[in-house]
Amino acid sequence: MKLYNTLTRKKEDFVPIEEGKVKMYVCGPTVYNFIHIGNARPYVTFDTVRRYMEYKGYDVTYIQNFTDVDDKIINKAKEENTTMEVIGNRYIDECFKDADGLNVKRATHHPRVTEEMDHIIAMIEELIKKGHAYEVEGTVYFDTKSFKDYGKLSKKNLDELLAGASERVSFDDAKKNSTDFVLWKPFKLGEPKWTSPWGLGRPGWHIECSVMAKRYLGDTIDIHAGGEDLIFPHHENEVAQSEACNGKTFAKYWIHNGFITVDNEKMSKSAGNFFTVRDIASQFPYEVIRFFLLNGHYRSPINFSRDLMESCQNGLERIKNCKKDLEHYINHSKVINLKGDENVSEIEKFVSQFECAMDDDFNTADAITAVYELVRFININIKGEMSKEFALKSMETFETLVDILGVVISEDAEDEDAQLIEELIAKRAEAKGSKDFVAADAIREELSAMGITIKDTRQGVQWFRG
Repeated sequence: MKLYNTLTRKKEDFVPIEEGKVKMYVCGPTVYNFIHIGNARPYVTFDTVRRYMEYKGYDVTYIQNFTDVDDKIINKAKEENTTMEVIGNRYIDECFKDADGLNVKRATHHPRVTEEMDHIIAMIEELIKKGHAYEVEGTVYFDTKSFKDYGKLSKKNLDELLAGASERVSFDDAKKNSTDFVLWKPFKLGEPKWTSPWGLGRPGWHIECSVMAKRYLGDTIDIHAGGEDLIFPHHENEVAQSEACNGKTFAKYWIHNGFITVDNEKMSKSAGNFFTVRDIASQFPYEVIRFFLLNGHYRSPINFSRDLMESCQNGLERIKNCKKDLEHYINHSKVINLKGDENVSEIEKFVSQFECAMDDDFNTADAITAVYELVRFININIKGEMSKEFALKSMETFETLVDILGVVISEDAEDEDAQLIEELIAKRAEAKGSKDFVAADAIREELSAMGITIKDTRQGVQWFRG
């Protein structure tokens, strides 16, 4: 298995720190609103990475945090005349609803920043003790020049970082160096506060993830993941803090997903093209959103549009219909085995194709192509009257592959008209048996008017909506 390591800017063989185990940390959302489609991409991408690694036999410890103390949360609480805790709890619950809809597995742990203050303060104290941090009137800064490898993740030196990212580096006369960043900030009226050796205050953003990764995964982890917008300054600063504090490599592999544009434009509220997952889910099922996000390579930018969503919905329907057809065949076929049936071994070719795609830096787009080809193969062989042995093997393989992708996640709800539909199909069969084809055709038209398509097969009549 190879993955692209942002740290080295090349694909590398994945070799875990401890054989058979993977320690993985993924930066989670700041909880002040519903998650948007951009937030959903790392959720789905790295959930799929986890699923594939578990499929390959790894024991994965997966940590994804919630940032529940932040200026945006504080401002939201002020707007609603409530507390930061109320806002955080509300949107953590909403985040889980969307994650469940997207079929994202719960992390091994979902730590919250507000529950980690003692550990955050302890790490800051250690950084001060080792000469990597300093206090100025209640604010604690990380001294970037004290860490010789600062910039190794983003591949820029200190001057380049300052010149190329002026919007992301705060200027402050109290700093020793312009690129130094805040570890602890003093209390301001109307803001939440915790007691520390430097007075009342709260932590900076970057220190939080270093602490949570260390607490739940140890000093060195296998994989750290997130959106590419986090490479600088967030992940760069995590590297500096963690390695300066622990004296060890922080993360062996760094993987980052690309951006999402909307109708080929950058998503922003001011442009009026900002969509939450909940907005999109009101028009398309969650499983279609997930399928859309996996239809491009995770490192490449993808464009969100209604046309592309509809295309993905149609593609997912092809996969789901194949499953329905296969279930119908298995339940109604009387053919136990066919002499000379060699198709069971053919199925393994699609498994190999799928694994080859996923082993090459988790190329879900090519993995979906393998699933499409498996679907085509199954459809052809159903028409040729496959053996039940082959049908069962096909279903097992099909379900394994789509479970790794996590896309075919919901069974259609029981149709409230099912009994009526079955009665009409039975009457149509009687009419055909009596050679009353006018009546049979009339019943087919009645079913069609109800939105029901019927398919005559060797195993009987199959029906579905659409």
